[in-house]
Amino acid sequence: MTTPSLLIFGAGYLGVAAAREAGRRGMTALATSRDADRRAALETGGLQAVDPQDGAAMQAAVAQASAILITAPPDGRGCPGLRALSPALGASGAYPDWIGYVSSTAVYGDRAGGWVFEDDALNAASLEGARRVRAEADWLDAGRGMGLTVQIFRLPGIYGPGRSVVDRLRDGSARIVRKPGQIFNRIHVDDAVAGMFASIARPRPGAAYNLCDDEPSPADEVMSWAAERMGLPGPLEVDWTDPSVSDAMRRFYLDSKRISNARAKAELGWRPLYPTWREGLEAQLAPTAPQTLVR
Repeated sequence: MTTPSLLIFGAGYLGVAAAREAGRRGMTALATSRDADRRAALETGGLQAVDPQDGAAMQAAVAQASAILITAPPDGRGCPGLRALSPALGASGAYPDWIGYVSSTAVYGDRAGGWVFEDDALNAASLEGARRVRAEADWLDAGRGMGLTVQIFRLPGIYGPGRSVVDRLRDGSARIVRKPGQIFNRIHVDDAVAGMFASIARPRPGAAYNLCDDEPSPADEVMSWAAERMGLPGPLEVDWTDPSVSDAMRRFYLDSKRISNARAKAELGWRPLYPTWREGLEAQLAPTAPQTLVR
């Protein structure tokens, strides 16, 4: 019997976590990167690396993939994963069992703190969100055109080993950016990956899933709790309109909403291991907690 293979387009934080989980599940994992040094590092870490600009290599990778996960963000021309994978799929004549596209909850836009569900209108207010809306539609169209199962995953802020308020408090870079009434959503990287593998086990063509934890919360509440838990003084506080807040950071504060994960729970049988940020951050504070997923 052929060993199942997961091809991951985009070897970033989430992609590497998915690749490692695939290995734990007995699958062969391949991850793409345009950077030669990054590919070498992936290989050193035990992952198979593929240059997405190498057509022959991509065709070979697609031909053996039973599942494909796209984690790379879109650019001004759409999804780079779709541009690279479509020719490879056509040339190889491959029909993977599952294709997952990682999108963002930015597609929903601002809901003034209200609840959001997958079938709600997509009203992206940012350029990044608008690009995600387009990429989702392009992938769903491609799936229908090729007769393939495509799933959409809308993720909020991802945190985990090496990427959390715990790390920012430890290195002194943390600060509290306040905007009254602002609500953010989060997902631990392990829970995001678990949701995707739950979908591989229970695919539904064209379905979109919000993967987030059970407790949307203000960012300042999370930061203050973590600082107190670590026995550290509260970090510097600034208003979100302060000139010291970067445009990129300020964009995160344009949308306020509560994301529902009810569909993923009902259809995929998925439950977050870290149902709130408290459990997730406690795991980061444990003496044996890994400090980073990316080497």
